[in-house]
Amino acid sequence: MNVWQVVGYKNSGKTTLVEKWVRKAAAEGYKVGTIKHHGHGGYPDIACAANDSSRHQAAGALVASVEGSGLLQLYAFQREWTLPQILHIYSFLPLDFVIVEGYKYERYRKIVMIRNASDWQQLCNLKNIAAVISWEPVSSLPYPVFAIDDEEKYLQWLMNEVKKTV
Repeated sequence: MNVWQVVGYKNSGKTTLVEKWVRKAAAEGYKVGTIKHHGHGGYPDIACAANDSSRHQAAGALVASVEGSGLLQLYAFQREWTLPQILHIYSFLPLDFVIVEGYKYERYRKIVMIRNASDWQQLCNLKNIAAVISWEPVSSLPYPVFAIDDEEKYLQWLMNEVKKTV
C-alpha cells in the first residue's frame, strides 16, 4: 500500500496540508484515503475529530478515519488500534494511496511540518523524511524544504512523488 505521513506538532498545519493534498489528488483522479492520529491521549473529541475527518472527506477522500486510545472512528472499538491494523482495513478499499496525519514514529515516507527551528530540533531524527514544510526560513537540510506559503510548489512536488509510486 502506498502510504505517506504528514507529521508535526499541534497547529503546524498538518490537517490543512492533508486537506489541500487530498483535494489536488482527487482533482487529478486519484482515490485517496486518510487516517488521523489523535496523539494527545484519550479518545478523540467526537466533534473535533469529526471536523478534521469531515474536512478530509469534503476535500475528496474516499475514506477518512481518526484513532485515539483504541477508538477508531469507523465505529469500531478494541483495546488499541495500531496503524498497521487500520491500513489493513484500508487495503480492502480501492485506494491509490493513503495519507496518514500523525503517528510520527511509524516507518512511512514523511512530510514534516515545522513552525520554527525548535520544532525541527525535536523532529529531525524521524525516519523516512521526504520533505519539510516550514513556517520560517530554514537552510542546510538534506531534504527538499518548502515555505508554508509556497503551496503550489509543494503540492506539485508531492503529486510528482506520488506519481512515482502509484
